[in-house]
Formats: sequence, C-alpha cells, structure tokens
Amino acid sequence: MPITHRDLSVDSQTVEPPAASSSVDRLHNYYWSSQKEPHAIRRHAILKSHPQVKKLMGHEPLTKYIIFGVVTLQCTMAYLLRNTSPLSWKFWLCAYVVGATANQNVFLAIHELSHNLAFRQPIYNKLYSVFTNTPIGIPYAASFGPYHQLHHKFLGDEVYDTDIPTPFEAMLLSNVLGKAFFATFQIFFYAFRPMFVTSIPMSPLHLVNVVYQFTFDYIWIRSFGVNSFVYFLLSSFLAGSLHPCSGHFIAEHYLLNLEEALVGGKLALKHTPGENEKICSTDESQVKRGEVVFQQDYALETFSYYGILNFFTWNVGLHNEHHDFPFIAWSKLWELNRMCPEYYKDLPKHNSWCKVLWDFVLKDDVTLYNRVKRVNKNKMT
Repeated sequence: MPITHRDLSVDSQTVEPPAASSSVDRLHNYYWSSQKEPHAIRRHAILKSHPQVKKLMGHEPLTKYIIFGVVTLQCTMAYLLRNTSPLSWKFWLCAYVVGATANQNVFLAIHELSHNLAFRQPIYNKLYSVFTNTPIGIPYAASFGPYHQLHHKFLGDEVYDTDIPTPFEAMLLSNVLGKAFFATFQIFFYAFRPMFVTSIPMSPLHLVNVVYQFTFDYIWIRSFGVNSFVYFLLSSFLAGSLHPCSGHFIAEHYLLNLEEALVGGKLALKHTPGENEKICSTDESQVKRGEVVFQQDYALETFSYYGILNFFTWNVGLHNEHHDFPFIAWSKLWELNRMCPEYYKDLPKHNSWCKVLWDFVLKDDVTLYNRVKRVNKNKMT
C-alpha cells in the first residue's frame, strides 16, 4: 500500500519516518493515505471470525453512577477549597492531582455518552452529558458529540476530522518550543480548532448545555465564591495540559514511530483467509457484502495503551479496540481485546502516556505533521 509524503511515494513495507535532517519540504507535511481507514475493515473481519463480539455491544448501566460520583467529588473538592488562595501550592496540588484526573475522567465520560453508552435512549445520554459537564465550568458536551462522531466516521479526513492539527498549527508549532506550547495548552486547541475547520448546526442541546452550565456557575459563585469556581477551571486546564492522563490525546493517533507502526502492523495483522473467504480491495460495496478480511498492509494510524491510567479514563487507552467497535462500552473493551487476540496482541502500542508527551516534545522527527490524512471526498468528486 503506498503512502505519500508530499512528492515521496513509498510502499508501506519499507517506509521509514523522515530523518530530522531531511529537507523542510519533506518534513513539513502530513502522511497522506489513499486507502480506507483500517477500523471498518478490521471490524468486518472480526465480526466474521468472532460473531460473538456482537454480544458486547450496548450500554453500561454502571457508567451513570460513576459519573455522578466523580461530579460529586469535584464539587466537594471545590467547596473545601473555597477559602484557599488559587495562588497557593495547596490549591494547585489539589487541582493537579485530584482535579485534573477527575476532570479528565469527566471529559472522557462525555465521550462515552456521545456514543450513547450509559443509557438505552440517546436523549438520556445527551441530557446526562449536560449534567456531566458540571465541573468543567464551561459548556462543552453539546459541541463535543457531533465533532467526535465526525472523527469516527471520517478518520483522517482533512475537513471533517478536527482532531488533526491544521496546517497553520503544524507550520507554527513543529519545533521543540512550539510542541511544548501545544502540549501545555492542548485543551484550547481541541476546544477551538473545530470551529475554524468545519461547522456544525446549533441544536436545542447546545442551548440546554449553555443555560444549565452558566446557571450552575452563577449559583456556585454566589454561594461559595470565586476561588471555589476557579478550582473547576484550573482542573479543566490541567486535565488537558502536561498531565499524565492528557498523554492519551497525542498517543491515540500521532505517528511517533512510523516504521514500527507499519512493520509491526504487517506482522500483527497478517490474516490467512479461510476456504470460503476472499481477500479483496477496500471497495465499499465489497466491504458491505462482508467479503473483506483485514490485510496486513493497511497503515496503522491508531495506537493503544494498556497501562494503569486506563482505570481513571474509561479504558480510552484501548483505542484501536474503541475505533473498531465504538458501540462497545468501556467496561467491555478488555473482553473484546481478549476475545480477538490475533487482531490486537501484536499491534504497536504505547507503554506510557508520560513518555508519549516527552517524545512528542523532544524528538526532532516528531512534529504536528505526524498524522495520517485523507483527501476530503468532496474534493475528489
């Protein structure tokens, strides 16, 4: 499978990431792929060889109770810190250790709810996401859902996948200082980038989200003071800054080691078709007929992490598993992984989100261009 990097076109079995000493033209571009994103193909292959996976799909009733507990924890912490100066070490330590971890959990709880994985009825998931938004301090949940659905449906698309840095961001920040700035303030990039890339229509949920959140903020500040509210905002900022849990933002789709990803993928995803199976192209009509098995030469662009921080983050580290089956809840992703070891056990993965942040900032051959992109379908018609 060819991958192009500006005018460079190479086969996926021999491709290597450009060296730091390469020309600017070679370094300063994304990795463009003409192939269909791999998750739909792998999903069809897994369902064909492991049809019992379908039983894992569906909502997780426990989710809503955990969310309520985390929101309560954050409100309790904010109340206890109401008389503590936001400039004190105690305030920052609590916000970093407890607040940022809890609010990262809240961000990813909203992610679960965006896939309708807490309640059977979608509307209940949407309304509960507004409540879940409470300790973030600013309305966020209503906008996240639609953009995240586009990320899944159009992975790598230059217009619809707003998870990918814009060319302006990549050009400006693809150096050590720029990457350090990006990693420190990445929460703002993820919050504001979508509105500059593609627009989604406002919905009644947006209005509900805004009215509820600002009403809560007003009542909270009047009742417990500004310091207490600052705890919410600082927790949200630190959750998307240089915090161990925030490493997942970069770990999920950045190509930190392209050679390992492609060679590892070739070895891990080799699949010998059965007697009645047919290996064919990624043509959509063939995929719909279920005649495709996942081939070893699809470029990998999603990476999992299986470490302890998954406990705090709804197993978001199992990101290949999540993209393969977005309708399997966090509590069943490990079971999916164990059920299909031939598809997951040898995939390249990250062992540490902290190391991901370190490598992202300090490695010369890792820039904001290290993402797989696809030409928007509207441009090809």
